[in-house]
Amino acid sequence: MDIENLIEHWIDSSDKDYQTMEDMYKTKHYNWALFLGHLVLEKLSKAIYVKNKKKFPPLIHDLRRIHEKADVSLTEEQILIFDTVSRFNINARYDDYKQAFYKLCTKEFTTKWINEIKKMREWIKNTLLK
Repeated sequence: MDIENLIEHWIDSSDKDYQTMEDMYKTKHYNWALFLGHLVLEKLSKAIYVKNKKKFPPLIHDLRRIHEKADVSLTEEQILIFDTVSRFNINARYDDYKQAFYKLCTKEFTTKWINEIKKMREWIKNTLLK
């Protein structure tokens, strides 16, 4: 896969996950909406990595680290948002951690972070266009 196709792959996959995130939010599956929100940003971040480094991105999920490795400068606010959203990628970790996360995912909490994810998504997409 060439570089342009790889970038498009990450963007397209992110866009599909974005729609699913919206669907999960509308159906009140808040923990899944936030999990998918992380994937949306991770995949776009990996598109930036590929654009900047001209190679396959690292197999990591930490949003700040992906941007650092891609030589993207972040503001303190962006670092805080990326660090928080990275914690939404719980995979199949420990049950007690998952239960604590589920309890955290109220409508208010999820709405706040979905809005932050949307803002960061737009910022990343604009960065990709430069």
